[in-house]
Amino acid sequence: MGDQPFLLDNQVIYIGASIGIACSPTDGTDPTELLRNADLALYAAKLDGKGRHRRYDAALNAASVERRLLEEGLRHAIENDELELYYQPLLDTRSGRIGSAEALLRWNHPERGLIPPADFISLAEDTGLILALGRWVIRAACQEATSWPDNISVAVNLSPVQFSDPGLAATIEAALKSSGLRSSRLELEITEGILLSDEEQTIATLTALKTQGPLISMDDFGTGYSSLSYLSRFPFDKIKIDQSFVRQIPGNKQCTAIVHAIITMGKCLDMAITVEGVETEEQHGFAVAQGCDAVQGYNVSKPLQGTDFAAFIAEWTPYCRPRTAA
Repeated sequence: MGDQPFLLDNQVIYIGASIGIACSPTDGTDPTELLRNADLALYAAKLDGKGRHRRYDAALNAASVERRLLEEGLRHAIENDELELYYQPLLDTRSGRIGSAEALLRWNHPERGLIPPADFISLAEDTGLILALGRWVIRAACQEATSWPDNISVAVNLSPVQFSDPGLAATIEAALKSSGLRSSRLELEITEGILLSDEEQTIATLTALKTQGPLISMDDFGTGYSSLSYLSRFPFDKIKIDQSFVRQIPGNKQCTAIVHAIITMGKCLDMAITVEGVETEEQHGFAVAQGCDAVQGYNVSKPLQGTDFAAFIAEWTPYCRPRTAA
């Protein structure tokens, strides 16, 4: 099977393929036109989830125009301050206080309104705009966090493209210096997919980032190619259990057992554990009873704009939810 992993120089390698198809004369007769249409079909196959094939159809031309418009709009957004950060609080289960917040990017399009990241992040990664977006997010999050109480940190997600950027460490250093934010109040979240690249380089990058002072978190744990060996080789401070497991708690015994096992494992490795996607009191109670360190989800609060988040934490009392959280 083509999607099966194999070993190369003691590295586990995963290789997949997506195929775009254009046939003459139905999809064009000129070689240049056929290649262009095949490329459009290939892009559509990747959007469908990769590892797929897609035949060209005329609707893809409209999608291509829409993609170009969205790309141009995103370039304009970076240059003209159309981006905004929302913050979702994380509740410390020991103290009952808000301990940190995850910064979530939104795009305020002048005509389309608020555009969620799912609609433009993949485009940003494909075009390289993710680097400019990432720099903006790190700077803005650090600056915003300086207005919060000293005990509350801010978490920023790093995409695989950002993580491989040689200038990442310098970007973080500059953001911390210009904002004055203490480095220990910044958390960098990465996903398991990053760990599948060059292991030595990945370890070197993570180590370099840790020397700057931020905490390193593995986000969405359990959804990728999870391996216990990752946790022993890489310098993580925190594990965030993916919400896909939490949604099915407590009714699903398998998910309940998995969450329990991850929390137990994290404690043995001296890593903090956050349970994501906590939306009910029952899920909250389960996470706390299992001994997790923090919970995140709508049961605590939805993501909030900067001014609303500041008001939220000002009104918060341990294990009580202010009226503005409803």
